[in-house]
Amino acid sequence: MTRGRPALLVLALVPALLLAVLGAAGQARAAGYRYWSFWDRESAAGTWVYATQGPSTARPSDGDVQGFRFSVSEDSKDSAKPRGKAGFAAVCAGTPAREGTKRVALVLDFGTAADAPAGSTPPDPSPRTVCARVDEDATTADALASVAEPLRYDTNALLCAIAGYPRTGCGEPVSDDRPEATAPPRAVSGSGGDGGPSVGLVAGIAAVAVLAAATVWRARRRRG
Repeated sequence: MTRGRPALLVLALVPALLLAVLGAAGQARAAGYRYWSFWDRESAAGTWVYATQGPSTARPSDGDVQGFRFSVSEDSKDSAKPRGKAGFAAVCAGTPAREGTKRVALVLDFGTAADAPAGSTPPDPSPRTVCARVDEDATTADALASVAEPLRYDTNALLCAIAGYPRTGCGEPVSDDRPEATAPPRAVSGSGGDGGPSVGLVAGIAAVAVLAAATVWRARRRRG
């Protein structure tokens, strides 16, 4: 009877160990990041969709509406969208079409005071709307640079500041009494995670299961 006790003890600890692994995974996913997100506005539905390209590679067409929002979020799935419903006709009403160029309506949402870095205040409480007239082959970054300088990028081409805001920082983790993460989210996510368990979580659960199985096998072998 005493030889089977180690196996029973390990099996009894499995639920607790699994809860510990799950709890650690939940804490690791809790950290948020402060950054500019990039959006496309679907003209038909009038809704914002997270951009599938970065502003330096996206090439909008004449009549497109694109938005940028500064906020704190965990990933692209919970990023705050640009506020306001201004469409292309309203934003570019005073900018007539011109041959050899295109017009892109930009919505620049500097976020709320809660999103601002310590000691900073959003330059505008409401989103700015501006019509950028650029060359036909211009990227969104080109359009943004023509109306909202100074822009600031990091060494990985992540957009850090629009119109000089914020003055410092770029995709930094925001703990808010939560463990800090080590890598900021991608500025643009085409696929994103599926919300399933992380590799670390699966590995932890597998390790617990293997340990329990090995202990049971050894106990049975001794009895035999």
